[in-house]
Amino acid sequence: MTDSTTTPSPVVLEAWFDLQCPDCFRALDDVRALRAAYGDRLDVQLRHFPLAKNKHAYAAAQAAEEAADQGQGWAYAEALLARTAELAERGEPVLLEVAAGLGLDAEEFDTALIDGRHLLTVDADQAEGQALKITGTPTYVIDGERLDGGQSQEGLRARIEEIADRLLAG
Repeated sequence: MTDSTTTPSPVVLEAWFDLQCPDCFRALDDVRALRAAYGDRLDVQLRHFPLAKNKHAYAAAQAAEEAADQGQGWAYAEALLARTAELAERGEPVLLEVAAGLGLDAEEFDTALIDGRHLLTVDADQAEGQALKITGTPTYVIDGERLDGGQSQEGLRARIEEIADRLLAG
């Protein structure tokens, strides 16, 4: 028997990002708009796909996992994406500065980057991304459909909305 007071499960949107990727920074406008439009009916999940060409992306993904453990995963990812050029130029000190700027425990970030506690999570995301044939970022996966924003983000938000609306309508 179904309880009529339960809310339906949210639609899951996986956002596969490289946190040193300027295109992922531009994609945040779409992510914010989707969150505003759907609220808790859309669960936007950050997934890591650090690209080999971005020297600090792998460490950035680990840092984002530490931020998630400290309760601010998306806030950290957004703040870090706003500093992609600086991250490319200055490297890991930027990861700690962003953490401190958000009031997170920067010392714990430093320890997490040294002890590698988030390596398995990042590696698992990357392996899953490769299995999904993701080649660039940003890429979205919703209802099993892969939407590649690595070449162009044009029309992606409309397609995500179309799929989300269909899923929410049941």
